[in-house]
Amino acid sequence: VQLQASGGGLVQTGGSLRLSCAVSGIVFSNYAMGWFRQAPGKEREFVASIDRTGFRRDYRDAVKGRFTISRHNAEKFMHLQMNSLQPEDTAVYFCARKIGKDYFDWGQGTVVTVSS
Repeated sequence: VQLQASGGGLVQTGGSLRLSCAVSGIVFSNYAMGWFRQAPGKEREFVASIDRTGFRRDYRDAVKGRFTISRHNAEKFMHLQMNSLQPEDTAVYFCARKIGKDYFDWGQGTVVTVSS
C-alpha cells in the first residue's frame, strides 16, 4: 500500500494550493479517505474526510468554507483544494485511508507554508 501526497508549497496569505494523494496497492474505491496535518511542535490533527463514494465529506471547523476534499476512484486520486490560506494552515499535510474508525498508511506528507 502506498499513499503519496504532493502539491504543497509556499504561498502568501489568501492564496490557494491543491494537494493530491496518489494511491496504489489497494482497491481505492473500497475505502473512506482523509487528510490530516501536523504543524511544527503540534500534534497531528484531522482536516477533512470523504467516504467511498465521495458523497459524504467532513471538515474541521477551521477549514470549512475554504477547503474542499474530492476523490476520483477510477484514477485512484484524492485532492484537497485549499483556498484563502492562512498562516495557521502551515503544516505538513498527510493523506490516509480509513479502516473502521482509524486511519492508516500515512506516507511522507507534503509541506504547506503560508507566509503572512
